[in-house]
Amino acid sequence: MKIRTMVTDDINTVFDIRGSVVENYLSTKELAELGFTPDLFKNMLLTDCVGWITYTDVADAGFVVVNTQGKILGLFVRPDFEGMGFGKALLKQAESWLYEQGIKEAWLATSNDFSTRAHKFYKNMGWTMSIKLPRNQVRYQKNIG
Repeated sequence: MKIRTMVTDDINTVFDIRGSVVENYLSTKELAELGFTPDLFKNMLLTDCVGWITYTDVADAGFVVVNTQGKILGLFVRPDFEGMGFGKALLKQAESWLYEQGIKEAWLATSNDFSTRAHKFYKNMGWTMSIKLPRNQVRYQKNIG
Protein backbone atom coordinates (compact mmCIF):
# COMPACT_ATOMS: atom_id res chain seq x y z
CA MET A 1 0.00 0.00 0.00
CA LYS A 2 1.27 3.44 -0.96
CA ILE A 3 -0.12 6.95 -0.52
CA ARG A 4 0.49 9.91 -2.81
CA THR A 5 -0.69 13.49 -2.79
CA MET A 6 -3.62 14.10 -5.09
CA VAL A 7 -3.18 16.37 -8.13
CA THR A 8 -5.79 17.85 -10.46
CA ASP A 9 -5.08 15.09 -13.00
CA ASP A 10 -6.58 12.68 -10.44
CA ILE A 11 -10.11 14.06 -10.79
CA ASN A 12 -11.30 11.19 -13.00
CA THR A 13 -9.81 8.69 -10.55
CA VAL A 14 -11.61 10.37 -7.65
CA PHE A 15 -14.96 10.27 -9.43
CA ASP A 16 -14.34 6.67 -10.49
CA ILE A 17 -13.61 5.58 -6.91
CA ARG A 18 -16.55 7.62 -5.59
CA GLY A 19 -18.84 5.91 -8.10
CA SER A 20 -17.59 2.44 -7.20
CA VAL A 21 -18.76 2.41 -3.59
CA VAL A 22 -21.83 0.49 -2.47
CA GLU A 23 -22.63 2.28 0.78
CA ASN A 24 -23.35 6.01 0.53
CA TYR A 25 -23.36 5.70 -3.27
CA LEU A 26 -24.09 8.77 -5.37
CA SER A 27 -23.95 8.81 -9.15
CA THR A 28 -22.04 11.50 -11.02
CA LYS A 29 -25.41 13.08 -11.83
CA GLU A 30 -26.46 13.06 -8.17
CA LEU A 31 -23.11 14.55 -7.15
CA ALA A 32 -23.56 17.30 -9.75
CA GLU A 33 -27.05 18.04 -8.41
CA LEU A 34 -25.40 18.61 -5.03
CA GLY A 35 -22.92 20.95 -6.71
CA PHE A 36 -19.98 18.54 -6.68
CA THR A 37 -18.59 18.58 -10.21
CA PRO A 38 -15.12 17.93 -11.67
CA ASP A 39 -14.64 21.68 -12.18
CA LEU A 40 -15.54 22.44 -8.57
CA PHE A 41 -13.25 19.66 -7.36
CA LYS A 42 -10.36 21.01 -9.43
CA ASN A 43 -10.92 24.49 -7.99
CA MET A 44 -11.00 23.03 -4.47
CA LEU A 45 -7.62 21.35 -4.98
CA LEU A 46 -6.17 24.59 -6.32
CA THR A 47 -7.40 26.67 -3.38
CA ASP A 48 -8.09 25.36 0.13
CA CYS A 49 -8.15 21.56 -0.14
CA VAL A 50 -5.62 18.78 -0.27
CA GLY A 51 -6.12 15.10 -0.88
CA TRP A 52 -4.34 11.78 -1.03
CA ILE A 53 -4.82 8.62 -3.02
CA THR A 54 -3.88 5.22 -1.71
CA TYR A 55 -2.88 2.66 -4.27
CA THR A 56 -1.24 -0.66 -4.99
CA ASP A 57 0.92 -1.72 -7.91
CA VAL A 58 -2.30 -2.72 -9.67
CA ALA A 59 -4.91 -0.06 -8.89
CA ASP A 60 -5.89 3.13 -7.10
CA ALA A 61 -7.75 1.95 -4.00
CA GLY A 62 -9.17 5.01 -2.27
CA PHE A 63 -8.94 8.70 -1.56
CA VAL A 64 -9.45 11.31 1.13
CA VAL A 65 -9.88 15.08 0.74
CA VAL A 66 -9.67 17.69 3.51
CA ASN A 67 -9.93 21.45 3.64
CA THR A 68 -7.92 23.98 5.60
CA GLN A 69 -10.78 24.49 8.07
CA GLY A 70 -10.49 20.95 9.41
CA LYS A 71 -13.27 19.25 7.48
CA ILE A 72 -12.78 15.88 5.88
CA LEU A 73 -14.80 16.31 2.71
CA GLY A 74 -14.71 12.70 1.65
CA LEU A 75 -13.04 9.38 2.29
CA PHE A 76 -13.89 6.51 -0.03
CA VAL A 77 -12.33 3.12 -0.73
CA ARG A 78 -13.17 0.81 -3.60
CA PRO A 79 -15.18 -2.22 -2.42
CA ASP A 80 -12.42 -4.61 -3.52
CA PHE A 81 -10.04 -2.92 -1.06
CA GLU A 82 -12.34 -2.55 1.96
CA GLY A 83 -11.13 -4.04 5.23
CA MET A 84 -7.47 -3.98 4.18
CA GLY A 85 -6.37 -0.81 6.00
CA PHE A 86 -6.60 1.61 3.08
CA GLY A 87 -9.26 3.76 4.74
CA LYS A 88 -7.39 3.75 8.04
CA ALA A 89 -4.17 4.86 6.32
CA LEU A 90 -6.00 7.65 4.49
CA LEU A 91 -7.73 8.91 7.64
CA LYS A 92 -4.44 8.90 9.57
CA GLN A 93 -2.80 10.84 6.72
CA ALA A 94 -5.59 13.43 6.77
CA GLU A 95 -5.48 13.77 10.57
CA SER A 96 -1.70 14.16 10.51
CA TRP A 97 -1.84 16.87 7.85
CA LEU A 98 -4.57 18.76 9.71
CA TYR A 99 -2.54 18.56 12.93
CA GLU A 100 0.51 19.95 11.09
CA GLN A 101 -1.66 22.87 9.92
CA GLY A 102 -2.53 23.70 13.53
CA ILE A 103 -6.10 22.42 13.36
CA LYS A 104 -7.29 21.39 16.82
CA GLU A 105 -10.52 19.64 15.86
CA ALA A 106 -11.34 17.77 12.67
CA TRP A 107 -14.86 17.00 11.56
CA LEU A 108 -16.79 15.25 8.82
CA ALA A 109 -20.32 14.50 7.74
CA THR A 110 -21.63 11.08 6.83
CA SER A 111 -24.95 9.37 6.24
CA ASN A 112 -27.28 8.95 9.19
CA ASP A 113 -27.82 5.34 8.13
CA PHE A 114 -26.22 3.68 11.15
CA SER A 115 -26.10 0.31 9.41
CA THR A 116 -23.23 1.51 7.20
CA ARG A 117 -19.66 0.52 7.91
CA ALA A 118 -18.65 4.18 8.16
CA HIS A 119 -20.07 4.61 11.66
CA LYS A 120 -18.15 1.69 13.13
CA PHE A 121 -15.03 2.77 11.24
CA TYR A 122 -15.03 6.34 12.55
CA LYS A 123 -15.84 5.26 16.11
CA ASN A 124 -12.99 2.72 16.02
CA MET A 125 -10.70 5.51 14.82
CA GLY A 126 -11.56 7.65 17.85
CA TRP A 127 -14.18 9.92 16.29
CA THR A 128 -17.34 10.95 18.15
CA MET A 129 -20.75 11.57 16.64
CA SER A 130 -21.92 15.00 17.73
CA ILE A 131 -25.02 16.32 15.94
CA LYS A 132 -27.55 15.60 13.24
CA LEU A 133 -27.11 17.57 10.03
CA PRO A 134 -29.45 18.37 7.14
CA ARG A 135 -29.86 15.95 4.20
CA ASN A 136 -29.88 12.82 6.38
CA GLN A 137 -26.35 13.24 7.65
CA VAL A 138 -24.61 13.33 11.01
CA ARG A 139 -21.43 15.05 12.12
CA TYR A 140 -18.42 13.26 13.58
CA GLN A 141 -15.56 15.12 15.19
CA LYS A 142 -12.19 14.36 16.72
CA ASN A 143 -9.81 16.39 18.83
CA ILE A 144 -6.47 16.13 17.03
CA GLY A 145 -4.64 19.01 18.72
